[in-house]
Amino acid sequence: MPDRRFAQGITPMTMQATTEGDAIATGERTIHPAWVRVTHWINALAVLVMIGSGWQIYNASPLLPFTFSPHIALGRWLAGALLWHFAAMWVLAINGLVYLALGFATGRFRRKLLPIRPREVLRNVAAALTGRLSHDDLSTYNAVQKLLYAGVIAAGIVAVLTGVSIWKPVQVRELTALFGGYDMARKIHFAAMTAIVGFLVVHVALALLVPKSLRAMVRGH
Repeated sequence: MPDRRFAQGITPMTMQATTEGDAIATGERTIHPAWVRVTHWINALAVLVMIGSGWQIYNASPLLPFTFSPHIALGRWLAGALLWHFAAMWVLAINGLVYLALGFATGRFRRKLLPIRPREVLRNVAAALTGRLSHDDLSTYNAVQKLLYAGVIAAGIVAVLTGVSIWKPVQVRELTALFGGYDMARKIHFAAMTAIVGFLVVHVALALLVPKSLRAMVRGH
């Protein structure tokens, strides 16, 4: 027997629209679905572990004329840091693949991150610097957010690939060669992680300035 609701002209699409409309009316519109929130927090934890352990690994053979304080590094010594780093690497890689797959499959990346127009980025930067950038609608990213989120995804991919090429330079020699060899891959890896740290600083600062964005990533709305 056909569903009486469909006979009355109520289709799954109109049901979804009605549900979303009711949610918006009550202020409970879902901004971040469950899979986004779960993968976000797992990625956040994995990245923090990788950054802390990465600083300890860096200290064993610095690229630049400075080292990181042992108080903010993780692992206490090189071998311990490597264990933390590799453990977090697998978590980040697997969880990151799930996030990317669902982001593309659901069309979320296309809806949220595209298009990125340079003129809009400059206009939003100017608005942010003068305190006129609006954060009223958390479901829509401004041009700066689109650029930052797309950039940190790219930096994460580069960090993982260069990390693998550093870890197994002989086994994945083609990948290592693609990054210009072991030494250059290590420099690119450090640059990618630096970009991620920079993103985290801005991200956390904005979350503190706009607390409802943090609530949305916890509750979904």
